[in-house]
Amino acid sequence: MDRIDLFRIFARVVETASFTRAADTLKMPRSTISTAIQELEARVGTRLLTRTTRSVSVTPDGAAFYDHCVRLVSDVEEAEALFRRDKIGPQGVLRVNLPGRIGRLIIAPALPTFLERYPAVDIELGMTDRAVNLVEDGIDCALRVGPLQDSGLIGRKIGDLTLINVASPAYLTRHGVPKCPAELRHHYVVRYASPSTGRVEDWEWVENGEIRAMAVSGRVTVNSAEASIACCLAGLGLIQIPAYDVRHHLSAGELVEIMPEWRAEPLPMTILYPHRKHLSRRLQAFIEWVTPILSQYFD
Repeated sequence: MDRIDLFRIFARVVETASFTRAADTLKMPRSTISTAIQELEARVGTRLLTRTTRSVSVTPDGAAFYDHCVRLVSDVEEAEALFRRDKIGPQGVLRVNLPGRIGRLIIAPALPTFLERYPAVDIELGMTDRAVNLVEDGIDCALRVGPLQDSGLIGRKIGDLTLINVASPAYLTRHGVPKCPAELRHHYVVRYASPSTGRVEDWEWVENGEIRAMAVSGRVTVNSAEASIACCLAGLGLIQIPAYDVRHHLSAGELVEIMPEWRAEPLPMTILYPHRKHLSRRLQAFIEWVTPILSQYFD
């Protein structure tokens, strides 16, 4: 097997901590992955990985070798593309993960323009509100909304999403219109629980330049934006939601903004991708294409 291919396979095994996941993301038989690692270890004369029945971990020699592999593979790919940039555009499969409603309402309807512009690029589009592991799942980039945890990934902030407070006319007729956050104790909120942690989010607002938060009561708790909006439309309580999510409901009079002067801080929107020396041309093309599409929804 070509030496660069061996390096590529080894790097993916380290990143996924699994022969099986590496085989899946590289679309190779697991036996090919195992044979490649054995061949590479024989070439370099040291054990690079420690295998057990349940896991794969990198040895100290393997960790040092991994850094060199990533740089070498990146340099080779860059060199191969050097003289064909003007002849061959971006190509290959791009694996993208998006929050459900952003994917369904914004990106999917616009995707034909990207595919027409880049006919040699195919898209594998995942949509979920749950945080996925880009490296283990072989994902090229993911769009995240909200504060980021330190994950070792590279983040490129592309804007801020406006958050608004809304309720249905039927709910407001029954329970009245809250004028400020202090009045929320007399109201029901459709509470949102993080799909990753299960933690119920507080109600937030900005007051005198400071972010404030309070726990709220409600009879319904959901774990997706889709469910939150559906429950709000049904009159089950108030919600905080990105404005783009309910734009047509506001226009149709199905939802009403409340407490406009007590909005939460806008949510940052970030594109994340694994730490690599060079971005693939298809990923660069996607980021350049998607940023202006999303910018119309920024604060």
